[in-house]
Amino acid sequence: MDYRIFIVEDDRGIAEGITEQMEQWGLEAKAVIDFHNVMGEFAEYQPHLVLMDISLPFMSGYHWCSEIRKVSSVPVIFVSSASDNMNIVMAVNMGADDFIAKPFDHNVLTAKVQALLRRTYDFGVASPIIEHDGALLNTGDNTLSYQDAKIDLTKNEYRLLLTLMQNKGKIVSREKLMEALWESGDFIDENTLTVNVGRLRKKLENAGLKNFIATKSGVGYKVG
Repeated sequence: MDYRIFIVEDDRGIAEGITEQMEQWGLEAKAVIDFHNVMGEFAEYQPHLVLMDISLPFMSGYHWCSEIRKVSSVPVIFVSSASDNMNIVMAVNMGADDFIAKPFDHNVLTAKVQALLRRTYDFGVASPIIEHDGALLNTGDNTLSYQDAKIDLTKNEYRLLLTLMQNKGKIVSREKLMEALWESGDFIDENTLTVNVGRLRKKLENAGLKNFIATKSGVGYKVG
């Protein structure tokens, strides 16, 4: 299995060094590019493990670890020079799985990463997340997160949103959406689909996601 490591580190030299080290050991690695969009890049990359600095532009590593924990149980290791007891305790309380102090030995870092990957993925893979416009659909617990809100979805709302987000940027036909809802065991006709989409739209708009689902008259719907 090709494990993906997501590196949230603003020192480019350190990030590149970690990337090279991970790749030497057969792991994929990607460093964050836009520190305004850490969660978007996280969702797009679907990492198996995150390496997180504390001191970052705009928001701290604690903030991003907390945001990740709202939508995923992926392992997080803090890598920071702020390695006093208070910061270590704070990191653990925010949901971190381990803490490595800077400066660090690359072989020690690699060993800890590999050990945590073995412990985590011997018992199953973290739930994948689909992202669009800051909204994160967690396919593990059928919820949608946006900003600081976690939006509970009904069975039909989840199936609709999953189908649309899996095909974001494309028009999904009404027939395909009805098939997705039919799998839930409900009888679906044209009117039932329209009602379900309307309810989902209202729920998304109430959460601040206006115009998230677009209509192509007579054809279907799309996200993005």
